Amino acid sequence: MTRPVIGVIGNHYMLNDEYPAYATGEMSCDAVVDAAGGMPFIVASNPRYASIAELMEVCDGFVFTGGRQNVHPEEYGEGETEAHGTFDRGRDAVALPLIRACVAAGQPILGICRGFQEVNVAMGGSLYPEIRDLPGRDNHRMPPDGTLDEKFALRHIVKVSEGGPFHKVFGKTEVLTNTLHGQGIKEPGPRVVIDGTAPDGTPEAIYIKDAPGFCLSVQWHPEYRAADDPVSRPLYEAFGEAARRWQAGERPKVLKSA
Repeated sequence: MTRPVIGVIGNHYMLNDEYPAYATGEMSCDAVVDAAGGMPFIVASNPRYASIAELMEVCDGFVFTGGRQNVHPEEYGEGETEAHGTFDRGRDAVALPLIRACVAAGQPILGICRGFQEVNVAMGGSLYPEIRDLPGRDNHRMPPDGTLDEKFALRHIVKVSEGGPFHKVFGKTEVLTNTLHGQGIKEPGPRVVIDGTAPDGTPEAIYIKDAPGFCLSVQWHPEYRAADDPVSRPLYEAFGEAARRWQAGERPKVLKSA
Protein backbone atom coordinates (compact mmCIF):
# COMPACT_ATOMS: atom_id res chain seq x y z
CA MET A 1 0.00 0.00 0.00
CA THR A 2 1.24 3.49 -0.83
CA ARG A 3 1.58 6.12 1.84
CA PRO A 4 -1.52 8.17 2.67
CA VAL A 5 -1.75 11.43 0.75
CA ILE A 6 -1.74 14.39 3.10
CA GLY A 7 -3.01 17.71 1.78
CA VAL A 8 -0.79 20.48 3.15
CA ILE A 9 -2.65 23.78 2.90
CA GLY A 10 -0.42 26.39 1.30
CA ASN A 11 -0.38 30.18 1.33
CA HIS A 12 -0.31 32.90 -1.30
CA TYR A 13 2.90 34.93 -1.53
CA MET A 14 4.37 37.68 -3.68
CA LEU A 15 7.96 36.76 -4.51
CA ASN A 16 10.21 39.80 -4.88
CA ASP A 17 7.05 41.90 -4.45
CA GLU A 18 5.95 41.11 -8.00
CA TYR A 19 5.62 37.37 -8.69
CA PRO A 20 2.55 35.63 -7.24
CA ALA A 21 3.12 32.14 -5.88
CA TYR A 22 1.50 29.43 -3.76
CA ALA A 23 3.77 27.62 -1.32
CA THR A 24 4.22 26.04 2.08
CA GLY A 25 7.20 25.56 4.37
CA GLU A 26 9.63 22.72 3.76
CA MET A 27 9.46 21.69 7.41
CA SER A 28 5.68 21.16 7.10
CA CYS A 29 6.29 18.63 4.33
CA ASP A 30 9.21 17.05 6.18
CA ALA A 31 6.98 16.46 9.21
CA VAL A 32 4.35 14.74 7.06
CA VAL A 33 6.99 12.41 5.62
CA ASP A 34 9.26 11.81 8.61
CA ALA A 35 6.78 11.81 11.51
CA ALA A 36 3.35 11.07 10.02
CA GLY A 37 4.56 8.62 7.36
CA GLY A 38 2.54 10.34 4.64
CA MET A 39 3.09 11.82 1.20
CA PRO A 40 2.62 15.61 1.14
CA PHE A 41 0.36 17.17 -1.47
CA ILE A 42 0.56 20.97 -1.42
CA VAL A 43 -2.88 22.55 -1.77
CA ALA A 44 -2.87 25.99 -3.38
CA SER A 45 -4.94 28.55 -1.50
CA ASN A 46 -7.24 29.28 -4.42
CA PRO A 47 -10.79 27.86 -4.51
CA ARG A 48 -10.82 28.08 -8.32
CA TYR A 49 -8.30 25.26 -8.65
CA ALA A 50 -10.18 22.45 -6.92
CA SER A 51 -13.50 21.90 -5.19
CA ILE A 52 -13.76 20.76 -1.59
CA ALA A 53 -15.12 17.40 -2.77
CA GLU A 54 -12.18 16.94 -5.17
CA LEU A 55 -9.63 17.70 -2.46
CA MET A 56 -11.27 15.24 -0.08
CA GLU A 57 -11.28 12.59 -2.80
CA VAL A 58 -7.58 13.04 -3.59
CA CYS A 59 -6.29 13.31 -0.01
CA ASP A 60 -6.54 11.03 3.01
CA GLY A 61 -6.06 13.81 5.54
CA PHE A 62 -5.13 17.49 5.75
CA VAL A 63 -2.64 19.62 7.65
CA PHE A 64 -3.74 23.22 8.04
CA THR A 65 -0.40 24.97 8.39
CA GLY A 66 0.73 28.27 9.84
CA GLY A 67 1.21 31.39 7.75
CA ARG A 68 1.93 35.10 8.05
CA GLN A 69 -1.50 36.12 6.73
CA ASN A 70 -4.40 35.95 9.17
CA VAL A 71 -8.00 34.80 8.84
CA HIS A 72 -10.05 37.80 7.76
CA PRO A 73 -12.20 39.05 10.67
CA GLU A 74 -15.26 39.14 8.41
CA GLU A 75 -15.22 35.35 8.76
CA TYR A 76 -16.16 35.75 12.43
CA GLY A 77 -18.34 38.84 12.13
CA GLU A 78 -15.86 41.60 12.98
CA GLY A 79 -14.46 44.56 11.07
CA GLU A 80 -10.94 44.78 9.72
CA THR A 81 -8.39 46.83 11.68
CA GLU A 82 -4.67 47.47 11.32
CA ALA A 83 -4.05 45.07 14.22
CA HIS A 84 -5.46 42.20 12.17
CA GLY A 85 -2.46 42.33 9.82
CA THR A 86 -2.52 40.95 6.29
CA PHE A 87 -4.89 38.38 4.82
CA ASP A 88 -5.16 35.51 2.35
CA ARG A 89 -8.80 35.48 1.32
CA GLY A 90 -8.18 32.61 -1.07
CA ARG A 91 -6.98 30.48 1.80
CA ASP A 92 -10.02 31.48 3.85
CA ALA A 93 -12.20 30.31 0.97
CA VAL A 94 -10.43 26.94 0.78
CA ALA A 95 -9.60 26.15 4.40
CA LEU A 96 -12.77 27.10 6.26
CA PRO A 97 -15.27 25.05 4.23
CA LEU A 98 -12.75 22.21 3.95
CA ILE A 99 -12.44 22.05 7.73
CA ARG A 100 -16.20 21.91 8.17
CA ALA A 101 -16.52 19.19 5.53
CA CYS A 102 -13.73 17.08 7.04
CA VAL A 103 -15.13 17.40 10.56
CA ALA A 104 -18.56 16.30 9.33
CA ALA A 105 -17.16 13.34 7.37
CA GLY A 106 -14.60 12.27 9.97
CA GLN A 107 -11.68 12.79 7.58
CA PRO A 108 -8.48 13.41 9.60
CA ILE A 109 -7.24 16.98 10.05
CA LEU A 110 -4.41 18.55 12.01
CA GLY A 111 -4.46 22.31 12.63
CA ILE A 112 -1.26 24.25 13.32
CA CYS A 113 -0.99 27.92 14.38
CA ARG A 114 -3.07 29.72 11.71
CA GLY A 115 -4.65 26.33 11.08
CA PHE A 116 -5.57 26.13 14.77
CA GLN A 117 -7.24 29.52 14.43
CA GLU A 118 -8.96 28.45 11.19
CA VAL A 119 -10.50 25.43 12.92
CA ASN A 120 -11.96 27.68 15.61
CA VAL A 121 -13.32 30.18 13.08
CA ALA A 122 -14.67 27.45 10.79
CA MET A 123 -16.58 26.05 13.75
CA GLY A 124 -18.11 29.40 14.73
CA GLY A 125 -15.45 30.93 16.98
CA SER A 126 -13.61 34.27 16.96
CA LEU A 127 -10.06 35.55 17.39
CA TYR A 128 -8.11 38.26 19.19
CA PRO A 129 -5.96 40.17 16.68
CA GLU A 130 -3.02 40.56 19.09
CA ILE A 131 -2.55 38.39 22.18
CA ARG A 132 0.32 40.43 23.61
CA ASP A 133 -1.95 43.48 23.98
CA LEU A 134 -4.28 41.69 26.40
CA PRO A 135 -3.83 42.25 30.16
CA GLY A 136 -1.84 39.46 31.77
CA ARG A 137 -0.87 37.80 28.49
CA ASP A 138 2.66 37.11 27.29
CA ASN A 139 4.19 37.94 23.93
CA HIS A 140 3.79 34.73 21.93
CA ARG A 141 5.24 36.10 18.71
CA MET A 142 8.33 34.71 16.98
CA PRO A 143 11.50 36.44 18.20
CA PRO A 144 12.51 38.97 15.51
CA ASP A 145 16.17 37.93 15.51
CA GLY A 146 18.21 34.77 15.86
CA THR A 147 18.71 31.44 14.15
CA LEU A 148 15.87 29.05 13.35
CA ASP A 149 16.79 27.04 16.43
CA GLU A 150 16.47 30.17 18.53
CA LYS A 151 13.18 31.24 16.95
CA PHE A 152 11.64 27.78 17.31
CA ALA A 153 13.09 27.15 20.76
CA LEU A 154 10.80 25.60 23.38
CA ARG A 155 9.47 28.54 25.39
CA HIS A 156 6.55 27.55 27.58
CA ILE A 157 4.58 24.69 29.08
CA VAL A 158 1.16 23.68 27.79
CA LYS A 159 -1.12 21.90 30.24
CA VAL A 160 -3.72 19.57 28.74
CA SER A 161 -6.69 17.96 30.47
CA GLU A 162 -6.19 14.63 32.18
CA GLY A 163 -7.82 11.83 30.22
CA GLY A 164 -8.39 14.06 27.19
CA PRO A 165 -7.30 13.33 23.61
CA PHE A 166 -4.02 15.23 23.91
CA HIS A 167 -3.15 13.44 27.15
CA LYS A 168 -3.71 10.16 25.33
CA VAL A 169 -1.44 11.26 22.47
CA PHE A 170 1.36 12.72 24.61
CA GLY A 171 1.14 10.33 27.56
CA LYS A 172 1.42 13.30 29.92
CA THR A 173 -0.56 16.39 30.92
CA GLU A 174 2.28 18.91 30.61
CA VAL A 175 4.41 19.40 27.51
CA LEU A 176 7.03 21.98 26.53
CA THR A 177 6.41 23.81 23.24
CA ASN A 178 7.60 26.66 21.07
CA THR A 179 5.39 29.70 20.43
CA LEU A 180 5.31 31.88 17.32
CA HIS A 181 1.88 33.45 17.00
CA GLY A 182 0.30 36.87 17.35
CA GLN A 183 -3.40 36.05 17.24
CA GLY A 184 -5.36 33.62 19.40
CA ILE A 185 -8.78 32.34 20.33
CA LYS A 186 -11.20 34.93 21.68
CA GLU A 187 -14.42 32.90 21.82
CA PRO A 188 -14.30 29.19 21.05
CA GLY A 189 -16.85 27.85 18.60
CA PRO A 190 -19.85 26.03 20.12
CA ARG A 191 -18.22 22.61 19.65
CA VAL A 192 -14.61 23.72 20.11
CA VAL A 193 -13.12 22.31 23.32
CA ILE A 194 -10.07 24.10 24.71
CA ASP A 195 -8.05 21.16 26.00
CA GLY A 196 -4.70 22.86 26.61
CA THR A 197 -3.49 26.30 27.71
CA ALA A 198 -0.24 28.21 28.20
CA PRO A 199 0.69 29.54 31.66
CA ASP A 200 -0.90 32.93 30.80
CA GLY A 201 -4.22 31.26 29.92
CA THR A 202 -3.82 31.42 26.13
CA PRO A 203 -5.58 28.46 24.43
CA GLU A 204 -2.98 26.16 22.88
CA ALA A 205 -4.73 22.85 22.11
CA ILE A 206 -8.29 22.23 20.90
CA TYR A 207 -10.50 19.46 19.61
CA ILE A 208 -14.05 19.35 18.26
CA LYS A 209 -16.71 17.85 20.48
CA ASP A 210 -18.39 14.82 18.90
CA ALA A 211 -16.16 14.94 15.80
CA PRO A 212 -16.27 11.41 14.37
CA GLY A 213 -12.64 11.45 13.19
CA PHE A 214 -9.19 12.75 14.15
CA CYS A 215 -9.50 16.50 14.63
CA LEU A 216 -6.75 17.95 16.84
CA SER A 217 -5.22 21.41 16.56
CA VAL A 218 -2.36 23.18 18.33
CA GLN A 219 -1.36 26.83 18.48
CA TRP A 220 2.37 26.08 18.47
CA HIS A 221 4.53 24.76 15.60
CA PRO A 222 5.10 21.01 16.01
CA GLU A 223 6.45 20.71 12.47
CA TYR A 224 9.88 22.01 13.53
CA ARG A 225 12.13 18.94 13.74
CA ALA A 226 8.99 16.90 14.28
CA ALA A 227 10.63 13.51 13.89
CA ASP A 228 13.01 14.19 16.80
CA ASP A 229 10.70 16.07 19.16
CA PRO A 230 9.04 13.97 21.91
CA VAL A 231 5.86 16.07 21.73
CA SER A 232 5.60 16.61 17.98
CA ARG A 233 6.32 13.07 16.87
CA PRO A 234 3.43 11.33 18.70
CA LEU A 235 1.05 14.02 17.48
CA TYR A 236 2.01 13.46 13.85
CA GLU A 237 2.09 9.69 14.34
CA ALA A 238 -1.47 9.71 15.65
CA PHE A 239 -2.58 11.88 12.74
CA GLY A 240 -0.72 9.66 10.25
CA GLU A 241 -2.34 6.52 11.66
CA ALA A 242 -5.78 8.10 11.28
CA ALA A 243 -4.94 8.99 7.66
CA ARG A 244 -3.83 5.41 6.97
CA ARG A 245 -7.12 4.10 8.31
CA TRP A 246 -8.98 6.54 6.06
CA GLN A 247 -6.84 5.46 3.10
CA ALA A 248 -7.69 1.81 3.85
CA GLY A 249 -11.37 2.62 3.57
CA GLU A 250 -12.23 2.76 7.26
CA ARG A 251 -14.90 5.36 7.92
CA PRO A 252 -15.96 6.53 11.39
CA LYS A 253 -19.57 6.42 12.35
CA VAL A 254 -20.91 9.90 11.67
CA LEU A 255 -23.33 11.13 14.31
CA LYS A 256 -26.17 13.48 13.47
CA SER A 257 -24.64 16.09 15.77
CA ALA A 258 -21.23 15.91 14.00
